[in-house]
Amino acid sequence: MATIGSATPLLSAVLAPLTDLGRADAVARRISEAIALGLVADGDQLPSENDLSGQLGVANGTVREALALLREADLIETRRGRNGGSFVRTPAEGSERLQLARLRDLATVDLRDLGDEELAVSGTTARLAAERAPTDLAPRLTRLVHDLRDAAGPAEQRRADARFHIELAVAAQSVRLARLAVRLQAELGPLLWLPAPHGPDQERFAEQHREILVAVLAGDAAGARAAAEVHTVACVHHLVRGHLRLADERLADERLTADG
Repeated sequence: MATIGSATPLLSAVLAPLTDLGRADAVARRISEAIALGLVADGDQLPSENDLSGQLGVANGTVREALALLREADLIETRRGRNGGSFVRTPAEGSERLQLARLRDLATVDLRDLGDEELAVSGTTARLAAERAPTDLAPRLTRLVHDLRDAAGPAEQRRADARFHIELAVAAQSVRLARLAVRLQAELGPLLWLPAPHGPDQERFAEQHREILVAVLAGDAAGARAAAEVHTVACVHHLVRGHLRLADERLADERLTADG
């Protein structure tokens, strides 16, 4: 079990100050995104209410309401006493089944719309990162490329993939783009990195990350955008194929039930 101390650039991007009036559900969404992306792990202790309210720019009462919402969703548990606090819960049981059902039930047009948004955000993010990236970006993103290639299992794959894209968005030095990248990764990542045979080609996606990185480090804005768009199209095609396969399986099951 770990306690989340000083925020990393990735966690800071997720827990950036709120601009939507500090509603409790907005705070809860930010924290649940950090959990979904694997930026905080099962058993990690969240910052105190005071620290969260300061980081998010909201009142303590708003944070308290948000934590209650997260407890109701079974995403955290709160312990009392000297070593108490709010601790992350990421139960694996049922998660795969729920994500498969979500992918199956999403309409193809919804997946296309999500892909269109991701295409715009990822392409622009990569272009701006190539123009604005700090000099210390190379080792961090290179490590994340290797992390995805070496990841064992959906949770590690999803975490490495999300961190690469969010790190790239942070390098683009656009707060709004970073927030969009976080939201899209939290929405698409659990669908994309399902266990085999539903998950994508891990090696291929890691290589696409490397191609984006090479263009960004070379300052090739057009090349970085093109590489990011190729990667996004591959992700969307994978999701659509998975959706159609799951829909066909459900239809076959319904026919068997009707015949029986």
